[in-house]
Amino acid sequence: MTSERRLGRGLEALLGQPRAEQDANQPIGEPDVVRPEIPSDNGLLLVNVYEIDTNPFQPRTEFDENEISELSHSLGEHGMLQPIVLRRDGGRFQLISGERRWRAAIRAGWSEVPATVREADDRQVAEMTIVENLQRKDLGPLEKATSFQQYLQRFQCPQEELAGRLSIDRSTVANLIRLLELPAEVQQSIREGKISAGHGRALLPLGEEHEQVAFAKRISSEQLSVRATEKLIGEAIQAADAGPLQIVGSDGTHKSPSPAAQHLTSLEQELRLALGTRVDIRQSSKGRGKITIHFTSHEEFDRLRGQLSHGDLPDARAG
Repeated sequence: MTSERRLGRGLEALLGQPRAEQDANQPIGEPDVVRPEIPSDNGLLLVNVYEIDTNPFQPRTEFDENEISELSHSLGEHGMLQPIVLRRDGGRFQLISGERRWRAAIRAGWSEVPATVREADDRQVAEMTIVENLQRKDLGPLEKATSFQQYLQRFQCPQEELAGRLSIDRSTVANLIRLLELPAEVQQSIREGKISAGHGRALLPLGEEHEQVAFAKRISSEQLSVRATEKLIGEAIQAADAGPLQIVGSDGTHKSPSPAAQHLTSLEQELRLALGTRVDIRQSSKGRGKITIHFTSHEEFDRLRGQLSHGDLPDARAG
């Protein structure tokens, strides 16, 4: 005996006004009456809303209350046209997709919701959740980035594998995850819509957090476009790199760079833009030198290692 039962009739007949009015009087949080399963040909179940748990791979942490209320009203008027998707989890169920509809159904006073139950392991659920979220226009880039990062950490796989399993370009994965390297204050500006994800990616080559925060505030106050931001940041990097390039003589003294070595400054800037972090190049008068790539966290190091190992240097404006 379980508290689920198979749908033997259409959704409208089962979830029409009489049923909604009956369930509206039932306090939220109380379990529904236990019923036996009844065979059906349509493969759907009616599942007790209080026996459903949230999706542990769901990157969305906040749900708009007004949106849930509007959806709840729509359910009362038209019923649930698209069932939620679940998987079994012991004696309970776990959401794969449809959390907003589930929340709205509870708000509407429903005790049961129509559902499709799938057999899926953790990795499959994580992938289905990511795919659903990628298709949602109202899910922010940082939430999408978080879902990518959590997947990579949980299942210990490279970005190429995740991109392949989702049938998306690797640069999409890389460019979104790079946003998580931005300072918390800049990330909050992206969440609030003060700057876009494109602006955030343009800030990455600056390297220093205080510079990124200052530029983010300038973008917001001056309403700069992404292209204008990239131009200003490129100029700032070029100005900052004008001094550090030094030619070291055999006697250890510093000499002015020769015209042939001047191109290293532009190369520094090019690498900064490609890698999204600070890069320094030093060269001696004999032609020997070193390239220093800076990172500020383990996550950034892993990202840089992946890019360098696979020769994939994404365009700062891509994705």
